[in-house]
Amino acid sequence: MAPTAGLVIINTGEGKGKTTAALGVAVRAAGLGKKVLIRQFIKGGWVPGEVKAAPAFGNLWDWKALGDGFLKADASEEEKAQHRADTRAAFAAVREEIRTTDAAVVILDEILYCVKYGLVDEAEVLACIAEKRADLHLILTGRGATPGLIAAADLVTEMHAIKHPYKKGIPAQPGIEF
Repeated sequence: MAPTAGLVIINTGEGKGKTTAALGVAVRAAGLGKKVLIRQFIKGGWVPGEVKAAPAFGNLWDWKALGDGFLKADASEEEKAQHRADTRAAFAAVREEIRTTDAAVVILDEILYCVKYGLVDEAEVLACIAEKRADLHLILTGRGATPGLIAAADLVTEMHAIKHPYKKGIPAQPGIEF
């Protein structure tokens, strides 16, 4: 059997399903007995179903929510600076985890938003990609993947919204969006 080539995978775009697709890989890896680190940036103040399901995977899933949640559009400059500092500190800790983990898959959920909003520098994420173990699969999710990150990836999928229930006034549904 050939050695594993650790892929860099990006799930991006305006459509729904970026995190869901990454978690599908996490389920598949855990099903094969492989350890997965899931680090979420920019998620809201609720506990989504996938977090509640994580204990079912035992020690194969290591899940942490990081940073300060959503960055509000009307945040003050002081709030934005604090958000940026907290996110950068969280990302620095994640980079160290990636350098030392024995996991097969690491998911950086919503990290692309962090780059898009200037909370983490693209150069830092590119350095993280460059220093990962050769057999480690790294999945980055979020809207607005930069050309540099796309170039560094092995697989890029853009989710494109054709139709969404929000347009009909249907709110987020438990088990579907969270």
